[in-house]
Amino acid sequence: MKKICLLLCIATVVSLSAISQEDLKPFKFDLSLGYAIPGGKGAKGGVLFAAEPKYAVIPSLAVGLRMEVAVVARGTSNQEDNNSEFEVKASGSYLLTADYYFTDNYSFRPFVGGGGGIYTLAAATVSEYDEEVNSSSAKSKFGGLARAGFESRHFRFGVEYNFVPSTKFEDQYGSENNITTKNGYLGIKVGICIGGGPR
Repeated sequence: MKKICLLLCIATVVSLSAISQEDLKPFKFDLSLGYAIPGGKGAKGGVLFAAEPKYAVIPSLAVGLRMEVAVVARGTSNQEDNNSEFEVKASGSYLLTADYYFTDNYSFRPFVGGGGGIYTLAAATVSEYDEEVNSSSAKSKFGGLARAGFESRHFRFGVEYNFVPSTKFEDQYGSENNITTKNGYLGIKVGICIGGGPR
């Protein structure tokens, strides 16, 4: 009797697992809007927008290209702890990504992921003591990201951190001073998935 009960339990678990696993289309396109939270003194949060085409090389692993624009006031750090005002425009990034999904259940698919690529940082200025002005031209830096979240049908939610090296500012004589800007930021996103549903 115990063996029969055990076999029935195993059969039930297997059948439920088979129902929850779906054959999903490999290609999809993610569009996301979110809030960017930069680090450093005087940083101000802003908005971000991302587009990411993806292809599932196997059901649990999708690779893609994330293209993102973020508008934030990055934070400064210096040794003298003086007052400074920082101003920046939008910056963009192009990263190769990979997401691992823990299930093929179209109704709820938690994931973790990462990636690496180029961050194009906008030109910026820093004003110290309301007098001296330092500036940096637009530059590109290699960086990466780590993220986690979930998808539920066509809805996507994710939290990701962008690891971007800091920028050192130069004074009017072309020499580096003690002010740097922290370029990394945390992104909290909601979005839609176009495609990728059941076959």
